[in-house]
Amino acid sequence: MNGFWGVLGEAVGLILAWDPDLVEIIGLSLQVTLTAVAIACVIGLPLGALVGAFSFPGRTAVTVVLNALMGLPPVVVGLIVYLMLSAAGPLGPLGLLYTPTAMIIAQTILVTPIVAALTRQVVEDLHREYAEQFSSLQVGPFDRVVALLRDARYSLLTVALAGFGRAVSEVGAVLVVGGNINHVTRMMTTTIALETSKGNLQLALALGVVLLSMAVMVNAGVMALRASAVRSAYA
Repeated sequence: MNGFWGVLGEAVGLILAWDPDLVEIIGLSLQVTLTAVAIACVIGLPLGALVGAFSFPGRTAVTVVLNALMGLPPVVVGLIVYLMLSAAGPLGPLGLLYTPTAMIIAQTILVTPIVAALTRQVVEDLHREYAEQFSSLQVGPFDRVVALLRDARYSLLTVALAGFGRAVSEVGAVLVVGGNINHVTRMMTTTIALETSKGNLQLALALGVVLLSMAVMVNAGVMALRASAVRSAYA
């Protein structure tokens, strides 16, 4: 236990000292993760809303595919993106492999189905309540989607949080396409795995503490927003 507390103390010291390597890794992780989640929301929220709000041929098949893609194996996604971006791949000339952009692409592919599938469920449940009102007012398709997304905005924050959680904790895909290159593509999760294998437990644990703290803060923020919305609705 003394060893554990000693490592924990050094890890906290790195955080309090705002260690440059630590800051660089955290900054890149947030840049990649938030960009991927933002892109995934831009794609996934409207897609999920359309599937949830309207009936069309093949809707069941689309729903099944979206739900299935929520469990995409990260290493498989990483392999596919790697093959696409490698020198022999169709996007090889762009030179994106082993760059933050490649990691954003991989994370976006992983997060988009989660956002779309969860949004579909939220919007579908809400649409059941509003269907008759939309029909009586002859609300158009675009306005219908906008209204549903607006009314479900607090629930969709939880959807975005689920996407963020998947992205920020991901290891396999970003390791395959990013290469875990120091000062270039080294993220929190890949660094934790690397530094643990090297025996540098102080940095690994410091990053672990930061990851857990981020998860707690994001969850607390979403809960506060939802509580505020409930209070406003009953005010």
